Amino acid sequence: MKVLLSIKPEFALKIFDGSKQYEYRRIIFKRREVEAIVVYVSDPIKRVVGEFDIGEILHNKPSQLWAQTCNHAGITRARFMEYFENREKGYAIGIRKTRKYRRSLSLNDLNLTSPPQSFMYLYTDPTHCFCDCGENYLSNHMSFPSLASV
Repeated sequence: MKVLLSIKPEFALKIFDGSKQYEYRRIIFKRREVEAIVVYVSDPIKRVVGEFDIGEILHNKPSQLWAQTCNHAGITRARFMEYFENREKGYAIGIRKTRKYRRSLSLNDLNLTSPPQSFMYLYTDPTHCFCDCGENYLSNHMSFPSLASV
């Protein structure tokens, strides 16, 4: 089973270039059969661009999560702490093998009307939706000002 997550463009780029090896979350899916995360890149891209296999999932106090993952966080300590502000615990999802789709998908391609607020279980494989009209937005927009400035 796969889960769809909304991820900011700057972090999606780092996931797929290998410089971000953990995805941080305040809440997480509960089903143990989830093996992969499908990446929906949020505004301004608004496309499903790929997926990654889930590695180790850490659950700890933010300060301890940072100590465990900071060398591969793909985020500054200040931004990490701001994200987990007022949280007793958080999650770090290990990113294993990444797969960037040949063509990106819209939410409509997945029969969805809006992106998930935190996560959404997917019961079908999104890779069956490839169509000739899609673009690989993540690759084509790497020089897009909002992505390149981060």
